[in-house]
Amino acid sequence: MDERYLDLEWRPELERPVLVSAFTGWNDAAEAASMALGALGNAWGVSRFGRFDPEEFFDYQSTRPQVKLVDGVTRKIEWPENALYATPSEGVEALGGRGAILLSGPEPNLRWRTFSEVVVGLARELGVEMVITLGALLADVPHSRPVPVAANSQDAALVEGLGLSASRYEGPTGITGVLHTLCAEAGLPAVSLWASMPHYLPAVPSVPGALALVQSLESLLGARVDTGELERGAERYQEQVSAAVARDPDLSSYVKMLEERYDASQGEGGAQIRQLPSGEELARELEDFLRRQRGEDGQQP
Repeated sequence: MDERYLDLEWRPELERPVLVSAFTGWNDAAEAASMALGALGNAWGVSRFGRFDPEEFFDYQSTRPQVKLVDGVTRKIEWPENALYATPSEGVEALGGRGAILLSGPEPNLRWRTFSEVVVGLARELGVEMVITLGALLADVPHSRPVPVAANSQDAALVEGLGLSASRYEGPTGITGVLHTLCAEAGLPAVSLWASMPHYLPAVPSVPGALALVQSLESLLGARVDTGELERGAERYQEQVSAAVARDPDLSSYVKMLEERYDASQGEGGAQIRQLPSGEELARELEDFLRRQRGEDGQQP
């Protein structure tokens, strides 16, 4: 791991940790991914332990620093940065005793390969067993139906063992796509969770999207997260958005068409977007997979 790009205040010692990341910007439609990561951090009581050097990864004309006033007098500059957080060293009961590292911040402007290599190197040094990225994209989905969450991986063993979707996307990518490629090259298991957000609400923060990502992560890891606040926020979102849509006849007609298309796809045997299987069985299968990766079953991973 190249420590020139990192500023670590301390090094967490965690039991079988996972690394969960979310980046604001291109990968974060309706702020669903970053909101989900914030909810995880609050639920698990994480503490900050480091950051990436912003001078190496940001173009300040593209991602500008912010000037803030402290006590209404002192001017302070807040630089864009990617920060690292860790759960308590004794583990988190809600995570089955395992630890978690959270990586948050804006999508870097520069040196994506270097950034991803540093993430992978840090993950290796801290004993991370799996990298999970959270993302959100705009799609032709209605706000009034459950949020589809696609679970993808470039790891053939994960795809087969957990019933995930193989990543077959072609086109422009973000930092998450580069990070997953570098994880695959390093043999580090990685899963990408993507929530589909209504494209007609691009500027409205989606609490339902954040909730869906958190619930998918719960299913994958067999973890527990207090989602009460997200659930209440999702209810308010539905009420407010539905009322606004009802006041616009054209938009209302369009949403109705999306609802009919969504319902038809469900009736044909499932959603068009392959979603993560749920339940305790999935979490057990993941633990079996990670145990084989560690060689604890007596076989080589």
